[in-house]
Amino acid sequence: MNNNQSSNTPDAEKQEEKVPSLLDKIQQLGQTNIPQMSDGNIHCLTIIGQVEGHMTLPPQNKTTKYEHIIPQIVAIEQNPKIEGLLVVLNTVGGDVEAGLALAEMLASLSKPTVSIVLGGGHSIGVPIAVSCTYSFIAETATMTIHPIRLTGLVIGVPQTFEYLDKMQDRVIHFVTKHSNISEEDFKELMFAKGNLTRDIGTNVVGKDAVSIGLIDGVGGVGAAMKKLNSLIEQNKMERHSEGEVHP
Repeated sequence: MNNNQSSNTPDAEKQEEKVPSLLDKIQQLGQTNIPQMSDGNIHCLTIIGQVEGHMTLPPQNKTTKYEHIIPQIVAIEQNPKIEGLLVVLNTVGGDVEAGLALAEMLASLSKPTVSIVLGGGHSIGVPIAVSCTYSFIAETATMTIHPIRLTGLVIGVPQTFEYLDKMQDRVIHFVTKHSNISEEDFKELMFAKGNLTRDIGTNVVGKDAVSIGLIDGVGGVGAAMKKLNSLIEQNKMERHSEGEVHP
């Protein structure tokens, strides 16, 4: 009996060691899997705080690390159990190239995607919001559209302006391609004066974002889930019909 007890002790210790390591991983990622969603066919992805790119932000900042989000998007595409993706945004913006990378990956998913802007979807959060199949914004949520900035030491030569201009064109092209707003209207909002206190640009709220064609509809979680489920059913029907035509 003593031998059995001694042989079981290391196994029990190993199990105890596994639990803290899992908790450590959750703390590092900054988000957990929601129990109700894990057994379903919809995955929830949150873009919160500041989108962190190549530079690590101070520890007191709430951030979304793109190196953590990218593997999740790949896993969503590969997992046959996941049939749709819900993207929840409450972000102030952040790294332009990291944000565009996330937006491009979301736009390239073969599965239906729906985004909700809650609180704010500012700056580079705009391309991420419009990258999904259908986008929602809460009635009180806001989106700030402004020109691109470079932080840190920048060489003051004409090439710097050209680099910024090209990067800005990438953002404008992506937003206008994945939404119903025209390039002229988007540029007008981006370079508007008098709307923001310490900056040029425009802050659009809820219904205004829909009326200008930037976001598809006003709504919250319920409306987003209903739309996503309908898109999933539509996607199933399309795949089924394609299977019949091309066996």
